[in-house]
Amino acid sequence: MLADYEQVLIAAVLCWILFVTVDVLFRLPEKGGVSGASAIGKKIEADGGALHGGYMMGNIVSSPDASAGTLLAACGVYVAGLPGGLAAAVLVYIGNRICHDPGYAGTTGAVLASLIFTGLVGAGFSAENFIAGMVIAILTVQGLSHRYASRLLGRLWGWRS
Repeated sequence: MLADYEQVLIAAVLCWILFVTVDVLFRLPEKGGVSGASAIGKKIEADGGALHGGYMMGNIVSSPDASAGTLLAACGVYVAGLPGGLAAAVLVYIGNRICHDPGYAGTTGAVLASLIFTGLVGAGFSAENFIAGMVIAILTVQGLSHRYASRLLGRLWGWRS
């Protein structure tokens, strides 16, 4: 059995891969999809970052995307198991509607996270590991360096496009 800190680290890596993959597949780095995302992307580019990575970071801030969906799904699984995670997906979808965002990335991220986290809870992880892991994953994208995080996201977008 892994120690909690090892499970949190593994959960952070899984959460990061999940939300970034879903956001890239749903084309969040392509343009600033919601109000504010374009301004954030252009500001990050002006500060030496990558425009498309900045757009994705702007979308993360401006609307419930896969990162929000993944975090809320982890909280939902913690509270009520798979039904809680799926209820979180519904809330993410409603949040997207409020932001005039189609919401496909956020809702898909929440549903996928609910299924993955529920399966891994059955394999010995705890839902709290995924809450902490998702906070760490978001921190690596939004909290450490906008310049370098946007460049990494822009590079991932370049492979996609």
